[in-house]
Amino acid sequence: MMKFNPGFDSMNQIGFKHLPIGMISDNHLIIRIPNSRVLRVIARSILLALAILTFPWIGSFIGSSSNFVSESETQTGSSDSALLPMLFRDLTNEGLLKSGDKALFFSSGENINPQILIVNEMDLISSTDVDRQNSIPDNTFDFVFVSGFSTAQFTDRTLKTGGIVALRLSDNPSNTFQKPSNYRIVYLRRFESTFVALKKTGPADLSMNSQPKRRLFSFESEAKKAALNGLEGVLLEPPRSASAELKKHLKRTKYLPDILGDSLDGYPRRVFIDVGSTDKNGGSTAGWFERNYPTRNRNFEKYKIEMVSEENSNKEGVPQVGISDWLRKNVKEEEYVVMKAEAEVVEEMVNNKAINLVDELFLECKHQGQSGRKNKSRRAYWECLALYGRLTDEGVAVHQWWGS
Repeated sequence: MMKFNPGFDSMNQIGFKHLPIGMISDNHLIIRIPNSRVLRVIARSILLALAILTFPWIGSFIGSSSNFVSESETQTGSSDSALLPMLFRDLTNEGLLKSGDKALFFSSGENINPQILIVNEMDLISSTDVDRQNSIPDNTFDFVFVSGFSTAQFTDRTLKTGGIVALRLSDNPSNTFQKPSNYRIVYLRRFESTFVALKKTGPADLSMNSQPKRRLFSFESEAKKAALNGLEGVLLEPPRSASAELKKHLKRTKYLPDILGDSLDGYPRRVFIDVGSTDKNGGSTAGWFERNYPTRNRNFEKYKIEMVSEENSNKEGVPQVGISDWLRKNVKEEEYVVMKAEAEVVEEMVNNKAINLVDELFLECKHQGQSGRKNKSRRAYWECLALYGRLTDEGVAVHQWWGS
């Protein structure tokens, strides 16, 4: 439903002052009009002439407005103006979008031609309008069009059982579409892009409730980008220990549950894993986690994994198990996992594709100059930043770790 500014009419009213006709002298020219009927005919003729004269100007104004809309559509989604009417006509012909349906267009920021909404009798809600989304009752809509299924939680809540949700599939192979278990595909067609429509077969199960909150790898690219942009920025220069800058930075840490609004309720298990060498200073990462992480009063299982060199492991008879193998054996995809790990461990996980088992990561990267002295065996700070950037590109919610 489109809402107009109540001050619109008054803002666009144009007032004219009385124009001077000329000097009035003592000589008057009087034209007698036979009767009022003739006056009405003359007045109507003048109005008709004015309308004809101003019609080209009105047409050019409307034309310029249309060009503005099409130019915006060209910049944000050039094919929408042509593809969406074709799609909605086809869905109507297939009986999936019916006249009288309560329909919704869920916008992720793209410019929409209002005529599309009018013709298809659709309401419009923006993905950024959280208050409006929360005000929509459950089981409201018969049909929903979304830009991506990263909006699955809102869509599933507001869509009636038997309702239809339609979306465009991404052309990017890395953004794979995962069909929720309580939906079945009823339509698949390719125009310039591929569109799919799904029918809701029943209420969502636990896996459906947790799916929209899953780790960022499964997010649509725009939702993933928005979540990563919500994290605190990286320090481009190494801070001094206990400096005011470091303390200020630590206070700015933004945790994933806060960014996504995740209650952490829909997971069968929640885990915190501290991976690294023995802390000589006696600091407790588990203690830091309990004090700072937004656990939502949910129980987290905690693991402390100490990394040893191959030489020491052979001496002590400890079996050599890589962190990636350990994760795959002890952590499941549907569980919520937070990890603190050193750079070498993280690199192994990235190379072995095990990083996608971690929801949120605190990266400890010991660099040259840390602790106030040069150490050539450590990385240059720019190498730490490069690893941080690589993790961000992979879609990992990563923070710099500066100690507990």
